[in-house]
Amino acid sequence: MKNYQKQDIEKLNELNQYVFAPEGMPIKIEGKLFLGERLGLTSTEVSLNKDNPGTGINFYHRHRSNEELYIFLSGKGEMVIDDEHFSIEEGTAVRVQPKAKRAWWNTGQEDLVYIVIQAPSGGLKTSGLEDGEIIEGVVPWT
Repeated sequence: MKNYQKQDIEKLNELNQYVFAPEGMPIKIEGKLFLGERLGLTSTEVSLNKDNPGTGINFYHRHRSNEELYIFLSGKGEMVIDDEHFSIEEGTAVRVQPKAKRAWWNTGQEDLVYIVIQAPSGGLKTSGLEDGEIIEGVVPWT
C-alpha cells in the first residue's frame, strides 16, 4: 500500500466541468471540485473552485464544526462574513470560524479561482516544526 494518493486534475480554468449539486437541496454550483473522497482525506476537506465573472455563492451558509480557510489564487471579488463586507483578490487568505455566516461573489472581469480547506475547529494538535522531522536519504534532484 502506498503512503500517498495522487489525483491529476484538469487545469484550474477548466473547473467548470465539475458541478456540486447535492441531492435533495436546491443548490447547483459549477466549478467546484471536492478532493476529500478522491484523495482519501481523513481530517480535512479541500475543494478547488472557480467562479465565472458575475457569479459566486448567492446564499449564506455556515458549518457545524469545521473552520474554513479560503485562499484566493486569481480574480477579484467581494466576501461577506456575518455582516462585514470586504474585497478579496489574488493573494487574499481568509479563515472563517464554523458558526459565521458567509458568502462571496466574483465582481471582476476574470475568473475567481480559490482553494477552500475545511478542518475541525480546534482539531490541530501540532504544526510546522512540532510535527515535521527531517529524515535521512538523498532526494533524486540533488
